[in-house]
Amino acid sequence: MTTLYLFFCGLVVVHVSDGQLDYISQGEGLHLHGNFSIAGLFPLHYTNGPSGGLPALGPCNRGRLNKHGFHMMQAMRFAVEEVNNKSGVLNSLLPGVTMGYQMYDICSVPASVLATLDILEEQYHGSAASGMATQKTKTVAVIGPDSSSKSFTPAALLGAYLIPQISYEASNQKLSNKILYPSFLRTIPSDKNQVEAMIQLLVYFNWTWIALLGSDNDYGLGGMQSLSQLAPHHNICVAFQGVIPSYSDDTVRTMRNLVDGILRAKVNTILVFSSKSKLSGFFPFVVERNVTAKVWIGTEDWSVATLISGIAGIHTIGTVLGVSIKTANIGGFQEFERKVVEASLHRGDSQTGSGSRVCLHSTDVYSLARNNFTLEQYDVTSSFNVYKAVYAVAHALHRGLDCDSGRCLVKKVRPWQLLPWLRDVGFSLQNTSVYFDENGDPPTGYDIVTWIWRGTAWSLRAVGSFSPNPRRLTLDEDAIEWPGEEKSRSVPASFCSPPCPKGHRKLMKGQHACCFDCQACPASTFLNISEPTECQPCPQEQWAAPSSERCHERAVLLLAWDAPLSMALLFFLACCLLLTSASAAVLLRHLGTPVAKSAGGRMCLLMLAALAAASSSALCHFGHPSPAACVLKQPLFTFSFTVCLTCIAVRSLQVVCIFKLASKLPPAYDKWAKRQGPEWTIFITSAVILFISVTRVAIDPPRPSQDLDFYKDSMVLECSRTLSLGSGLELAYVSLLSVLCFSFSYMGKDLPANYNEAKCVTFSLTVYIISWISFFTVYLVSRSPFSMAAHVFAILFSVLAFYAGYFLPKMYIILLRPQMNTTVHFQNCIQMYTMSKQ
Repeated sequence: MTTLYLFFCGLVVVHVSDGQLDYISQGEGLHLHGNFSIAGLFPLHYTNGPSGGLPALGPCNRGRLNKHGFHMMQAMRFAVEEVNNKSGVLNSLLPGVTMGYQMYDICSVPASVLATLDILEEQYHGSAASGMATQKTKTVAVIGPDSSSKSFTPAALLGAYLIPQISYEASNQKLSNKILYPSFLRTIPSDKNQVEAMIQLLVYFNWTWIALLGSDNDYGLGGMQSLSQLAPHHNICVAFQGVIPSYSDDTVRTMRNLVDGILRAKVNTILVFSSKSKLSGFFPFVVERNVTAKVWIGTEDWSVATLISGIAGIHTIGTVLGVSIKTANIGGFQEFERKVVEASLHRGDSQTGSGSRVCLHSTDVYSLARNNFTLEQYDVTSSFNVYKAVYAVAHALHRGLDCDSGRCLVKKVRPWQLLPWLRDVGFSLQNTSVYFDENGDPPTGYDIVTWIWRGTAWSLRAVGSFSPNPRRLTLDEDAIEWPGEEKSRSVPASFCSPPCPKGHRKLMKGQHACCFDCQACPASTFLNISEPTECQPCPQEQWAAPSSERCHERAVLLLAWDAPLSMALLFFLACCLLLTSASAAVLLRHLGTPVAKSAGGRMCLLMLAALAAASSSALCHFGHPSPAACVLKQPLFTFSFTVCLTCIAVRSLQVVCIFKLASKLPPAYDKWAKRQGPEWTIFITSAVILFISVTRVAIDPPRPSQDLDFYKDSMVLECSRTLSLGSGLELAYVSLLSVLCFSFSYMGKDLPANYNEAKCVTFSLTVYIISWISFFTVYLVSRSPFSMAAHVFAILFSVLAFYAGYFLPKMYIILLRPQMNTTVHFQNCIQMYTMSKQ
């Protein structure tokens, strides 16, 4: 790499030394002797690039004067002389030591390379300038150049010899690479921070559809590349991208094509990362096409430059927002320049016509000062960067010469020795902290400025600031004047497609992520902000309505113990248990009476126990389902109720057989009755349903589960396997027993009143069937706590129906009509039935 640079520089020297160029050697004011010398690289003239292929150096004095470069050179002179003037003062920075300087006019890239070669030649060959009586002091540091394009080669050359270099306007972030440019430092922030500031401006105003332009140099191309890479991470799309060339007759068509591209892209925000010299040739074509009402976002190089704001008609292009180096003032600098101008009016040009250095110094200070250039805030801000660079070198020398004792040590300091001291400097200047980070960059931020027009009168207004560490953008939005009528000014929009409403996903169309249609996210999905093109499903325990941005917790549906409806059902349950228990106690006490015997005797106690167990099964329906509750809930009711139905059916069969079938089948009935047929019938029938229930639970046990499908926004806590083959067999078996019970009871509808259970059993079965039909109807359409309550109600109402139909009449006789609970009364009833049949 170094060989390539030296080859390139050799071409420059050969071409220049060919005798083609006239020159004016160093004049008074371009150099100053001192104990330690600093080289200053400043663009004192504007020149066009070479027309041929060789990197030829054109004569700088034939170019246009660069007032900005002149002010920066003056800032270096002012800083050096300010340090020197204090060298004899107590507590001065360099007591007893003076600083000198040597200025170079770097009007082009070849000029900056040639100046660098001159500095290196001076370092290692100790040559003296022609006409000088004594040898020059060797340079210990270099201030400049002014741009990134002019800095890459000098930074590589100087870095190879560890000669410190501090640039005041070269902001390309590639220069932060300490492997390629180990001795490069700067007092202007890196473009990395500037790119981030511009991106944050776009994000702040939600400008996602932009055009991106960059100048055809390292500054513009590097900035465009960084912006292009960073923009997609902030959902910003570059609709059009173009490179601004240097203005010439050959590039007019290119300039106009760039303007046409911006108009075709239909963007309202144009981000221009360009140097002011390149951009000054482009904006006239923007004005020519009458491009108005746009927002232009500019870099620190052109957004505050009068070279751009002075273009005729540029006040019509719209709003300009720019990134600017933070403003600062140099006390006494303006007075210093005024004195230079006054001195220049009393002196002529100081020129010598001989010397070995060709075209390194095109003119002297006084000939430039006679132009009396205006000093604008932009010039002051950049000059302050030069001012800080000089003071950074002075502080490094202060440390290296051990000046804290009150007088500096007189010793030689080589550039490579100065470099580590320079990297570690830290001081305050004009209320500004000056230091360098590990990349040699100043960790400073930017001001955000806007152009203000009053007719054709231009001014700058600071409207905010950007801080890179921590990253923060602050803006006074009301201070910005947007395009349009004064009363209707508002922030212009710049997007390909308007933002989707909340909960709508983006359906991409075309190649840009900013162009899309919107589609509402369906129910049970939500729009994840990190993935705007996909609707994400909600977790099972959550739900979302259509067009949602987040999921909500599902409402939990269960029959809570403390719910008012639950309280009523528990009271109802307690009443059922109390009635069955009380009835069992009454029957047990009157077990030998005719009513108790006609009801089944001890069989009644079994029926009441079964009804009590059936009622207790309702407790499994309250609260959160548990494994035990799920296992017991349905089998307990089914088995208990089957026992009750079996007892009623057997008792009804017994009564029918005694009154109607005993004479027809006397042997069979006698054997059945004498061999405990009723008990075995009840046992076998109950054992069958018990076997079905236990088998079902063993093979496919019900467990606590969550029904997430019935409701979109709710979660039903219930037991699994509510409807299965096993439960269907149980239901069929109970239904068969109900039919047999009804049939045997109906066969005895004409028996004596004390033995006639047909009406009561029919009533009980009717209520039982209606209760369960009602429950299943509710269950099919609802899984709410009300349907759960309906299940409990069906259980308790079934129990109460059989109790009311079968046991309540008997309790009435036992407790309130004891005269009917006698053997005589029952015999009279039987006798009257027998007489009616004869």
